[in-house]
Amino acid sequence: MPIKILMPALSPTMTEGNLARWLKKEGDEVKSGDIIAEIETDKATMEFEAVDEGKLGKIVVPEGTEGVKVNEVIGLLLEDGEDPATLNSAGSSTSEKPEASSVPSTPPASAPAKAVAAEVADAPKDDGRTGGADLSPSSASIPQSDGGGRIFASPLAKRLAAAAKIDLSGLKGSGPHGRIVKADIEAAEKGTPVQAAPSAPAAASPAPARAADVAESVAAPIEVPSAPHDVIQLNTMRKTIAKRLTQSKQTIPHFYLTIDVNLDALMDMRATLNGRAGADYKLSVNDFVIKAVAVALKRKPDANAAWGGDKVFRFKDIDVSVAVAIEGGLITPIVKKADQKGLATISNEMKDLAKRAREGKLKPEEFQGGGFSISNLGMFGIREFAAVINPPQACILAVGAGEKRAIVVGSEIKIATMMTVTLSVDHRVVDGALGAEFLAEFKKLVEEPLSLLL
Repeated sequence: MPIKILMPALSPTMTEGNLARWLKKEGDEVKSGDIIAEIETDKATMEFEAVDEGKLGKIVVPEGTEGVKVNEVIGLLLEDGEDPATLNSAGSSTSEKPEASSVPSTPPASAPAKAVAAEVADAPKDDGRTGGADLSPSSASIPQSDGGGRIFASPLAKRLAAAAKIDLSGLKGSGPHGRIVKADIEAAEKGTPVQAAPSAPAAASPAPARAADVAESVAAPIEVPSAPHDVIQLNTMRKTIAKRLTQSKQTIPHFYLTIDVNLDALMDMRATLNGRAGADYKLSVNDFVIKAVAVALKRKPDANAAWGGDKVFRFKDIDVSVAVAIEGGLITPIVKKADQKGLATISNEMKDLAKRAREGKLKPEEFQGGGFSISNLGMFGIREFAAVINPPQACILAVGAGEKRAIVVGSEIKIATMMTVTLSVDHRVVDGALGAEFLAEFKKLVEEPLSLLL
């Protein structure tokens, strides 16, 4: 019987996605590990790797289809020697009910992702921070049989098991819906278990309507403009940006704190460091900003937090999200444990993250999460602005351009390079005094940049 290729759950929160592109066509041979399709979620376009092997007998869901539910059949794979006539009966069912499975786990670090992500991250996970949810796989067993004696195993796994004289009935599969795959056979030979693959999230019970949902449901219908116009359909990324940032403004009580920072000492130190012979870095003002934010958060840890409904999550690590403009939107790659990294490391890491973000090559864990965000529009000459908070984070720092201004020093007027920054704050998590204390620390660090080298 043909093997059903199901719409995968590529992240713990994924319930549906768009089938962006098929990388195999009907009749192509498929091997375990081949990339067969690109799946677009609300956060990224990710490559879908085949678990089984055979021949792609039928494409059930054509590329470009939006809103494909997790576990819906998207294609059929014929095993060696299988009659193509079986495709009609196998394809009559368009979805499969998920079997008992473990709690969804984070996508593996090796999974490549094309960065078409929204600027908003998921709720905090328990990655060494306080208050996170337990996302570890459960110990509940996963059925490897249909109850009628058939063992769910890939053809490759069956061949390897036969060669190694391993009884498949005694193995627990780590593939989709408990299917036994190559890794399980290799693990059985070594005597080490394999962690189960991510499965679809369980259906949640109905929750009370949120303010954003209510506001959206009662919003006035949008009128079609009478003036000549083009209609531009939104992609998944733009829809997510619109939804999540509307939610942010409607549900988060923003307040704003603005301060001017003198950059003269920083600019002098930057020129000195960049002028060193043989230096393998080129420091930008933004690199200093990232480091100053990280150190300020270390000194004011209560600002490194997120809203959790009836609780506040205070992060143990200082992971700074930095907004990067990409085609059609933006993404926020993360400089992790930024307080523990030197300026050169931050600079080189940020350049690499930004480059791969624009190329669509970031991995999910490189842009999902973070405890504090920075948005810098200084390179466009913007003097100051206020950014929208990136939920569930509590703060985002909007950074303006460094420019020559007349300032009063004592009783004299002098010219200095000044930069204006604005901190947008979630008042549920951070009060005005704490926000002001954080900005004061940030200002001190930038104006005395030698302290960033300690």
